[in-house]
Amino acid sequence: MRDFQILFTLALGLLAGLFMSRIVKPLKLPAVTGYLLAGILIGPYCLGSLGVTGLFTDLNELKTMAEIVQSVALGFIAFAIGTEFKLSSLKKTGKQATVVGIVQAVTAMLLVDAALIGLSFALGQDKLPLPVCVTLGAIATATAPAATLMVVKQYKAKGPLTNILLPVVALDDAVGLVCFAVSIGVAQALAGGGEALNAISLVINPLLEVVLSLILGAVMGAIFTVVENMFRSNSKRLCLSITFVLLTIALSQLSHTFSNGLEIKFSNLLVCMMLGTVFCNICDSAEELMEKTDKWTMPIFILFFVISGAELEFSFFKSWVVVLVGVIYVLVRALGKYVGAAFSAKITGCDKNIVKYLGVTLFPQAGVAIGMSILAVEALGSDGTTVRNIVLFGVLIYELVGPLLTKIALTKAGDIVPKDAPAEKHHLSVAEVFADDPDEDDE
Repeated sequence: MRDFQILFTLALGLLAGLFMSRIVKPLKLPAVTGYLLAGILIGPYCLGSLGVTGLFTDLNELKTMAEIVQSVALGFIAFAIGTEFKLSSLKKTGKQATVVGIVQAVTAMLLVDAALIGLSFALGQDKLPLPVCVTLGAIATATAPAATLMVVKQYKAKGPLTNILLPVVALDDAVGLVCFAVSIGVAQALAGGGEALNAISLVINPLLEVVLSLILGAVMGAIFTVVENMFRSNSKRLCLSITFVLLTIALSQLSHTFSNGLEIKFSNLLVCMMLGTVFCNICDSAEELMEKTDKWTMPIFILFFVISGAELEFSFFKSWVVVLVGVIYVLVRALGKYVGAAFSAKITGCDKNIVKYLGVTLFPQAGVAIGMSILAVEALGSDGTTVRNIVLFGVLIYELVGPLLTKIALTKAGDIVPKDAPAEKHHLSVAEVFADDPDEDDE
């Protein structure tokens, strides 16, 4: 009976996401927004609260499904972003993307830190403790690669802004990991756990995680390419692509902590991103395989956003402090992303449309930020719970508004163009049907 419930719920989630994407289409909203709204609708805090069964109403079961789907979806998303790091493209945008990726993330962190620390002294540290402020500043660096990539793919965005956007989003997560590790150490010290503030936890562990993740991804990418050359069948090569991404995701879950506090662990996003980067640069058929993989992963991405919508909680609205801090966090983080991106893009000589619109495309925030907030709960206890509630508030706003703003920015920059007039319809073979882009009518 439990298997029936899980399969039925997943099927219902896919169906709800697909239908909601059609409902929001006349409103010119991206499909990802429809998926999130579908999750909210069939989740435990909407229809689930009315006692409707067969939905995403079991919180424990929802959490289990979310962990698996999130890991797989983010792995494939990072893999897809990694394939955008072609050496030919990096020669043109590599330096600019690196500078912008670091500056916009650090700017967002510093502005959020300053605003919330000032608010902490105004409200009193009993209402807004300093460890919460420092931790939220670090989490502000993270951008949601899933929502950004989905909008880019749905509307087939191409152009200078898209070319720099995906590398910046990828670098953003690497910078965020380091900033968060340092900030959480400072937050623990402020909360009274001074023993946690040392060189290993502040510097060595976060840097080691980034380096080891890139090494593991590079090794897996090289092995993937060697094995891929042994097969000629398109279906088998597709299966091999999926197998290696899943294997890489599994390996990235491994970790070990030594007695001196040194940690051996990996970032799912960075490992899979490096897998895609190495693969696309040394495999001749990488582009062809990615097109096929994109079609296979679409149901996973839809489920990822539907479940993310179902997980969004609304209980934090009961606390005026959380709402106030959440609003300031959302606004100041957006300001930091925009100002940081515009300033760094300008000093590196980027196109004027990149200077004007790149910051807007970096607003979405979801999985990575939620993951950081979970670590904050483990490290800071009750203060971490406050962090998580504020982050969830921000995610609710960013995920509903962010994809639409990303679409508008890409359109204004000229990277999204109106769909060409449809070609004359004709009867298609089965092979031609599956060769077509299933999302073409969502533009």
